Amino acid sequence: MTNPGSRRLRLQTCFASTVLLVQFVFDPGFSPARSQSAQQAGTVSAEKPPGQEFGLRGQRAAREIRYTGWRKVCFRTPGANTVCRTTISGSWETGQSAVRIDLIEKEGEPAARMQLFLPVGLFLQAGARLTVDQRTAWRIPFVWCLTNTCIAADLADPGLIREMEAGQQLSLEVVDSSVLAVSTSLSLAGFAAARQGAAAETYEQTIDE
Repeated sequence: MTNPGSRRLRLQTCFASTVLLVQFVFDPGFSPARSQSAQQAGTVSAEKPPGQEFGLRGQRAAREIRYTGWRKVCFRTPGANTVCRTTISGSWETGQSAVRIDLIEKEGEPAARMQLFLPVGLFLQAGARLTVDQRTAWRIPFVWCLTNTCIAADLADPGLIREMEAGQQLSLEVVDSSVLAVSTSLSLAGFAAARQGAAAETYEQTIDE
């Protein structure tokens, strides 16, 4: 027989995790990892020269990923500023989601948030790297993992956003559990137009009191 106390604890834990995940996805300034470690505070910044605590064993080819176009989706909540997400997603031939990249911006706030949904089974210490047209690599730390996805996110440096608006190709590199680098490239065509234009979809969110 299930212990009522244990069941109540599991429900409370599940509820708390759900609240954290919802706040993490829709609030550009929120990071559960940042509250746990000061080392992960700050913005997505240009990667420093080599000197990492691990050494790559090589590279391997990534499975083919098919990407959608860039689009803008907004969320409105009464009494709160609108949150918009300029996003692109990619999937494997099987239809399974492979990657999603979001630039999240909140109306009235200058800071934007870069957020990536990636598969599980990666070497999390390495983080994810974004490179526009083979320029400076911008490192984004992993901050959250669920059973079927890991999320890398942080505040987006304005320089990265400018590069994405003016660039042609965006390269995403991660490190797998065998410490091999895996990368994929996608087009930046339409990113600036989607970000600066009207939302393709707007969702009205209500809060029951």
